[in-house]
Amino acid sequence: MTTRRALLDALENGPVPGPALAAELDVSRAAVWKAVEGLREEGFAVASTPEGYVAPADPPYTAAGIEFGLDAPYAVDYHDSTPSTNERARELAGDGRSDVAVVADEQTGGRGRLGREWVAPAGGVWVSVLTRPAVPTAHAPVFTLAAAVATTDACREAGVDAHIKWPNDVLVGGGSGSSADDLDDPAAADRGGRKLVGILTEMEGEADRVSWLTVGVGVNANLDPDALPPGATSLRAERGADVDRRRFLQRLLERYHELAAEPELVLPAWRERTSTLGSRVRVDTATGEVRGTAVDVAFPGALVVDTGDDTVRVHAGDCEHLRPERDR
Repeated sequence: MTTRRALLDALENGPVPGPALAAELDVSRAAVWKAVEGLREEGFAVASTPEGYVAPADPPYTAAGIEFGLDAPYAVDYHDSTPSTNERARELAGDGRSDVAVVADEQTGGRGRLGREWVAPAGGVWVSVLTRPAVPTAHAPVFTLAAAVATTDACREAGVDAHIKWPNDVLVGGGSGSSADDLDDPAAADRGGRKLVGILTEMEGEADRVSWLTVGVGVNANLDPDALPPGATSLRAERGADVDRRRFLQRLLERYHELAAEPELVLPAWRERTSTLGSRVRVDTATGEVRGTAVDVAFPGALVVDTGDDTVRVHAGDCEHLRPERDR
């Protein structure tokens, strides 16, 4: 653990005198002072009081602010602006790093599944989590589903009733509870709701093991719908107020860490949060179209579709929830 992260953990129980910090961290008082000054330069306004150092009451959305109070073992690599958090995570993977959350206030070259453009202006939550799970490459899709569950839970805790469309789109509205707005918006209706979150997983490895894996999550957080593509929404629009991005991201990372540590828990949690199971769907795959009723999800993330003539497992594809008038 770095001196900065250890210092942040110690400050959770502040105020803490400098000598006590030096003894607890087993570093010199000069090292403590240097770490405190580094935090202040980053915008994490550590206060000096007669009782000792005190963390700010409202930590900023920076590396130190996100790490402060974070109950997950990720170092945070923060950027005000970057082309892509996934690309930055790939660079860090090449340097041998692991357990890093790359965070940006703005992405200028973000992309989604199938190479689609992803609009990522300032005010969203754009993060890529780099890990090195000890699993075969064939198991990688379960981490994508874990990210979808983690993000959905963070959205719900923020007061937005989100749900998952297979495999990893996090949506609001749609399904049997479609609002008039959904029905009037073909883009939202075809997706199964208004899109709130996109997730993109990348990895490298041999057949029998993952070398590194990055799950990129893009959340339309404190954004106005006018800045988003048709059929998309934001936490701000759904809540009627901004969300605390720092705490939202912390909860997302903490939940993802819990699920990634126990992959067998992912599918049951995913089933409880999806709107796809029980829906009529059309999935465009590399080998053709699959149409029918989605009945289950199988490890590590295949959609099981009852076509009426057969039961088909779809491992990858573009899924559309069918409205009754289009289900023919």
